[in-house]
Parts: sequence; structure tokens; C-alpha cells
Amino acid sequence: MTNPKKKASEVTPEQRLADLIRGLGAGIKLSVAESCTGGLVASRITDIAGSSKYFEGGVVAYSNDLKRSLLGVKAATLKAHGAVSEEVAAEMAAGVAKKTKAHIALSLTGMASPADDTEKPVGTVYIGITIRTTVKKSGERKESSFVRLFNFKGSRKSIKRQSATAALTTLADFLEGL
Repeated sequence: MTNPKKKASEVTPEQRLADLIRGLGAGIKLSVAESCTGGLVASRITDIAGSSKYFEGGVVAYSNDLKRSLLGVKAATLKAHGAVSEEVAAEMAAGVAKKTKAHIALSLTGMASPADDTEKPVGTVYIGITIRTTVKKSGERKESSFVRLFNFKGSRKSIKRQSATAALTTLADFLEGL
């Protein structure tokens, strides 16, 4: 848990996220699907002691083949919108939630450096969130998702760091609003 004597500005996004997930109750699970950050988000989540109680794991799906085979991203979505798109971020989050049976899923797909096969600017990053709940009376599973677009500046390494921080902060902000 966060040290109550620490100022809010001293609490890392991953610690804030940990505190919020723990506050939702026992058994709530988080999973991540990363592309442009290459596992950095999962690494930061597991920097927090006790993260094994809520973190199921992550998938680094850098290639489109893995996005399709591991996360269930549709080939038609990739063809129509490209790997760096709102639609792919949404399908990545939904796919990792389904694959890991997590209640909360986070995804990132973006451009950390120039590529020949896209006109999207470097620094374009989509962060997706999927929340899965069960209706108590019927047992029906409900799923809601949203995606947010970010445009970062800097080196490849800087864009990866900014993306990871934005993903953790965006999810924490979302959970704080529940």
C-alpha cells in the first residue's frame, strides 16, 4: 500500500494502480497486451510488491501474426486500419482479457520510431482498456471498452517510457472514476 505520508506527486502510476485494484476487492485480475512498449508496462506493474495478487500477466505481441494468433485481432481489422489504430487497440485489450480471464485489460499499440509501411507519425500511440463484469442475477458477462489516442515526442526510448506511464495513469484514472 501507498505510504500515507507520501505526497500524491511522489506516488508512481503503478503504485496508484495497485492501490486502486486492491481497493476493488479480492480476486480482481489485470492483464496487459503490449506492442510498442515491448513489455515495459508489465515490468512496471511487477515492480510493485504483491502484484501477483492482481496481475495475471501480459502478452508482447509485436508482430501482426502474434496479434492475430494470441490476441484474436482480426486480419480484416489489421488490413483496414493498420496495427497502429483504435480498432486494433480495442481488439488487443478484449483479446487479452478473454485469453487470461482478467476483469481488467490494458493494451498499447503505437509508433515509437519510423516505419516504411505506415504514414502515421512517430509518437502515435493508442491505449485500450477493457473491463469485464458479471451480472449477479443472470450470470451474464458484460464487457465495455474504450481507447484513447496519444501523440508523444522524443526518442524511441522516451516514447516507450511516456507510453507506459500514460497507460498506467489512464487505467488508474478510469478505475478511480468507478
